[in-house]
Amino acid sequence: MDLDAITKHSASHAKPDGLILQYGTAGFRTKADRLDHVMFRMGLLAVLRSKQTKSTIGVMVTASHNPEDDNGVKLVDPLGEMLAPSWEEHATHLANAEEQDLARALVAISEEAAVNLHQDAFVVIGRDTRPSSEKLSESVIDGVTVLGGQFHDYGLLTTPQLHYMVCCRNTGGQYGEATIDGYYHKLSTAFVELSKQASCSGDDHRTLKVDCANGIGALKLKEMKHYLPQGLSVQLFNDGTKGKLNHFCGADFVKSHQKPPEGIEMKANERCCSFDGDADRIIYYYCDVDGHFHLIDGDKIATLISSFLKELLLEIGESLTVGVVQTAYANGSSTRYLEEVMKVLFSKAAETKIRQLAKELEDKKGKAAKMLENVIDLFNQATGDAISDMLVIEAILALKGLTIQQWDALYTDLPNRQLKVKVADRQVISTTDAERQVVKPPGLQEAINDLVKKYKLSRAFVRPSGTEDVVRVYAEADSQENADSLAYEVSLAVFQQAGGVGERPQPGF
Repeated sequence: MDLDAITKHSASHAKPDGLILQYGTAGFRTKADRLDHVMFRMGLLAVLRSKQTKSTIGVMVTASHNPEDDNGVKLVDPLGEMLAPSWEEHATHLANAEEQDLARALVAISEEAAVNLHQDAFVVIGRDTRPSSEKLSESVIDGVTVLGGQFHDYGLLTTPQLHYMVCCRNTGGQYGEATIDGYYHKLSTAFVELSKQASCSGDDHRTLKVDCANGIGALKLKEMKHYLPQGLSVQLFNDGTKGKLNHFCGADFVKSHQKPPEGIEMKANERCCSFDGDADRIIYYYCDVDGHFHLIDGDKIATLISSFLKELLLEIGESLTVGVVQTAYANGSSTRYLEEVMKVLFSKAAETKIRQLAKELEDKKGKAAKMLENVIDLFNQATGDAISDMLVIEAILALKGLTIQQWDALYTDLPNRQLKVKVADRQVISTTDAERQVVKPPGLQEAINDLVKKYKLSRAFVRPSGTEDVVRVYAEADSQENADSLAYEVSLAVFQQAGGVGERPQPGF
């Protein structure tokens, strides 16, 4: 490790004085003009991680659903999964080291992680369509090369596509071919094979309108349309030709504001969906004949897929239990439906069992077994993938002959509201119980509990953002009016007890 060369190159990627960043589940995110040093250093870290694991490591330059002026970076571990927690700590330490301490920080990480510095290293890099991403990815490459690593720059990719490339490279091609064509071929083949069974539904031509958040998803869906059968017509909106990334559009906007994005033409009962900026998140929705907006979020997506998997398992005589992993944001009605109607367990073992099942299917015969194998190919991604999720949803709806209204009618969501509260320092709030209970500051959880007691079928929780100094508030209750009131009151409690800054929360938002 040539520490003198590293120090010399680092001077061209100087760290701003006093800037402290934290690597979280979304990696690093902040204003793009503050990230040059972070990108260089994550190139260095990716080489060390590659040497330690003797594997290809990914570096993705993106800030997902954040505004266009932001950017970020996250590392991808050998099987396409998120970076190991211990290396998240290394990332934070390295990013925050002052210039004169950078060499020592690298040596400390190498020693603590027992990195063989003579081992070869290979890093793959992808980026989204933000104006700042190309320049920042060059800083990553500078970090990789100065530490003697080899690299392949894939250029413009969705985040899930980079995860796919990493997994393919580290499984000797068993997962798929580590090219963009390989990605399209894997997903489209599974979709076509699965959709062949839907010919009896009577709906041979299905149309889906997709809001691409003016992001990378539009570019990649345009490329992939040539691989899809004519029976599915995908119409793209907010495709990046005009409008800013994630500005009044995209999955996060639709979910938070519970209304359609700008830039999309919606007619009654048309099936629509939105991606986020890097295409790792999807949400469905429609407007009914009375003009009312209906949101179909991750809870109903999980319900649709898990119920279909359960039906296929029953048909081929498998006794495996289907499990669903929910976050604190899962609507209470979805939890009750899955537990009481579907009899589905909530277990992180579900993914492992699905992987085991994929191997066992080679010995199974019959239509249901083949269908289940194709569902797994579409849905068995290491990270959320809006494109693969879209395809498996469209296939299941076609196979079951379901309209979007029938899907929506599986159960009725409790009315809910999500808000943000700006604070001086998000780290003043710490949580437990999967982020559903506040530990600090003292008294805040008790205040939330007292507010929840005022409303029927209600619950609320708060959690600090992983990327910005805001606290996210979630509330649900028996009516939209009560959900809105509870969200406002909890937001006010956060503002008062957790160091709120700027304008105080107001009723009606």
